[in-house]
Amino acid sequence: MSEKVGVVFVSHSPQIAQGMVALAGQMAGSVSLVAAGGTDDDGIGTSFTKVMSGVSEADGGAGVVVISDLGSALLTAETVLDMLDEDQRARVRVVDVPFVEGGVAAAVAAESGGSLDDVVAAAEGAVDAWAGKGGASEPAAAAAPAEAPADGPYEREVLVRNPEGLHARPAAEFVKLANTFPAKVTVNGKDAKSLLGIMSLGLTAGSTARIATDTPDGRPAVDALADLVDTGFGEL
Repeated sequence: MSEKVGVVFVSHSPQIAQGMVALAGQMAGSVSLVAAGGTDDDGIGTSFTKVMSGVSEADGGAGVVVISDLGSALLTAETVLDMLDEDQRARVRVVDVPFVEGGVAAAVAAESGGSLDDVVAAAEGAVDAWAGKGGASEPAAAAAPAEAPADGPYEREVLVRNPEGLHARPAAEFVKLANTFPAKVTVNGKDAKSLLGIMSLGLTAGSTARIATDTPDGRPAVDALADLVDTGFGEL
């Protein structure tokens, strides 16, 4: 298996950093997720040493994305970046994004095998993912494919059957599957490859996911994603 991009969580609180590792780990179990929270003696603050060690621990060769919670944590991370040797510095990105949303998005993108640039883009997309938030749709009768020309746009409507709706774990499974297809696919207008975009839809139990593509080569992706939703992600 090729190396995946690692993620370091820099927080003023050791508990918050550890909590982010636990949260993201539920959706990105094969990614190196490292907590670098608190001062050297685990007080409230940040530690140059912890962040430096965290970057080294998370770096498996594919690169590292460093995400921080507050302004001074970002400054600590940037100071660490400046102190790295040239080769390692080229593999490390410090991003200024929402801590929880950006961190989860980055972890899922890394789990999907994304490049360093892909993981950075996923984290930065956290800022816009909730814009134009869409609500849940009316229930659909079934997950049957819609009639559409073989060479044109294609759409399926599928009922969300999970009792808790499309929450974090199934949403992550959905996005990881979407990322295995090159074609662009949307769900109720949101990019199927964006975890935060999917979660922002608020798809609760009984709502409808409209999975669509504008290109003929997207049909397999639409069918695979619709079938995944219809199974209930193993939660039924």
